[in-house]
Amino acid sequence: RLEESPGYDLILVSAPAGFGKTTLLSDWARRGRPGVHICWVSLDDSDSDHIRFFEYLIRALQGFRPQLGEKVLTWLHSPQPPPARAVLVALGNELMDLAEDLVLVLDDFQFVTSSDVCEAVSHLLDHLPPRLHLLLATRADPPLPLARLRGRGQLLEIGADHLRFTSEETGEFVR
Repeated sequence: RLEESPGYDLILVSAPAGFGKTTLLSDWARRGRPGVHICWVSLDDSDSDHIRFFEYLIRALQGFRPQLGEKVLTWLHSPQPPPARAVLVALGNELMDLAEDLVLVLDDFQFVTSSDVCEAVSHLLDHLPPRLHLLLATRADPPLPLARLRGRGQLLEIGADHLRFTSEETGEFVR
């Protein structure tokens, strides 16, 4: 199902702890796919601060395009940092001319509890550059407009049922 990811704006991998979300995604990212670049951000409970969140996000994107977001990073460290939405508008504008698909993985998104960050990610989904795709790995569905994305066919969901081993797979693993 992850091979379908460039066809969706949001790929949501949602399952309880221990279901192998990060293992699945890291294996998928390692194998790669021609014409699809992957940028990865691993989140923890200190990443709800929108300044820190966007700094990590920009640093990950700079692995794909080294000069991306330099002006925004300067803004983030100014005495009056910009609101989260302004940061995403600036980054989105820099990503409008992507020639190939770019998947931005936000692993452990359940640690993001800031309403500023969630609203900014929601805004990003509403104004996503054409070749940018967001992949969230989380233990619970995030407070994002998932119903609207489902209705528009812009959401690929991979849940616990997709990650759970069948009896045959469990037997093969044990053998």
